[in-house]
Amino acid sequence: MGSAVQKSALLLCGDYMEAYETVVPLYVLQSFGVSVHCVSPNRIAGDRCVMAAHDFLGLELYTELIVDQLTLNANFDDVIPENYDVVIIPGGRFTEILSADEKCVDLVARFAASKKLIFTSCHSQVMLMAAGILAGGVKCTAFESMKPLIELSGGAWWQQPGIQSMFDITDCVKDGNFVSTVGWPTLGHGIKLLLDSLGAKISSLKENPASVLFLIGDYVEDYGINVPFRALQALGCKVDAVTPNKKQGEMCATVVYDLEEGRQLSAEKRGHNFPVTASWDDICVDDYDCVVVPGGRSPELLVMSEKAVALVKKFAEKDKVFAAIGQGKLLLAATGVLKGKRCASGKGMKVMVKVAGGEAVESKGCVSDGKLVTAASASDLPAFLSNLTTALGVSVLF
Repeated sequence: MGSAVQKSALLLCGDYMEAYETVVPLYVLQSFGVSVHCVSPNRIAGDRCVMAAHDFLGLELYTELIVDQLTLNANFDDVIPENYDVVIIPGGRFTEILSADEKCVDLVARFAASKKLIFTSCHSQVMLMAAGILAGGVKCTAFESMKPLIELSGGAWWQQPGIQSMFDITDCVKDGNFVSTVGWPTLGHGIKLLLDSLGAKISSLKENPASVLFLIGDYVEDYGINVPFRALQALGCKVDAVTPNKKQGEMCATVVYDLEEGRQLSAEKRGHNFPVTASWDDICVDDYDCVVVPGGRSPELLVMSEKAVALVKKFAEKDKVFAAIGQGKLLLAATGVLKGKRCASGKGMKVMVKVAGGEAVESKGCVSDGKLVTAASASDLPAFLSNLTTALGVSVLF
């Protein structure tokens, strides 16, 4: 559900910014009616910035994988900090260059001087150091390699107590108008803190928080699982992700689709790993209000699993809410859920929806038909999130 009072955010971008830390706040804020301007120094609206995924792939330090590109929608030189409620700076190597750019550093300093909210992730806290606004003991967290620099800049290092690894960290910290996070593993709480700081009022038509089950597998679409999963966490929903042949804590590989110039289809690129949050045998349909099937290639794996097909049929028998993104509709088609329903479908899914007895609606955005919510692709996630939260009886108002 959209916002009654228009809020605005500035997303400071650059090449090799962390994809997840960029796309999650961008899509979540857009889904609830917040205007987001994406800018980068020395570039104009319509230019694109390369994004990268950073994850631990069996080595001692994270690996950087180039995934896709973000199109800027505003001009850096036109930015007036007073016109925005928050500036969001994702992590990634681009902040090293921006921290040496006087125009960028001055922009961040002006946000601080105006007492505007500044949201940083992983390595982008270097912008706070460059602007000299950590002095005096501002409490700050980041990727742990940043600790010496934060302390040398006069900041007070904060770390969640009792953690064994970075992936155990769920919390972040706010000190005054500065929000800092260790990176994308904490985005569930980070987005909640961002919404709260912008004055969002989250309410539910139900007495208990909505509960949502994501059905995934290897090569699930990265944004299709990560964006709604973290958004629903931020809204206080109970959220789980399961796959038939893996246990809680095991990882599913994700993919990102990048439509490169001159190609008929998007290139498939490896994204972040996504942890399974529950074991299959522990799942009870009665514990969930909704099942979501993200896109990517994982629906091909799920539709070949008797356990996955049987579980979806149980959800149908209980008249639960269903949601699917892109190729996620394949699993719903195989279980009869799409019959007689209107579905948002790209060209690649039109035939599949038709043979399943549904009506393919080729349009940007999202289609809701009764208790079925569908999106044609991950690029439609803002509309998908808005429709899904409405179906769950959850509203976000500013």
